[in-house]
Amino acid sequence: MLKLSEILVSRQDIDSFDDLLVAVQDVARTGERFFRMDVKPPYPDTPENWEDRLEAAFSGLVR
Repeated sequence: MLKLSEILVSRQDIDSFDDLLVAVQDVARTGERFFRMDVKPPYPDTPENWEDRLEAAFSGLVR
């Protein structure tokens, strides 16, 4: 199971929510099947619907 906190810790180069969306998509393409959002992204541009957007990115609904 992929946890959002694992991405945030391992990818210190991510500077924005949009970069995080790309990182989530990249991990999803490796075959990860489950995604847990255990923390809120710390970026100033994190939208109110961040959970929905990350889930869509992980599920392949966002390109």
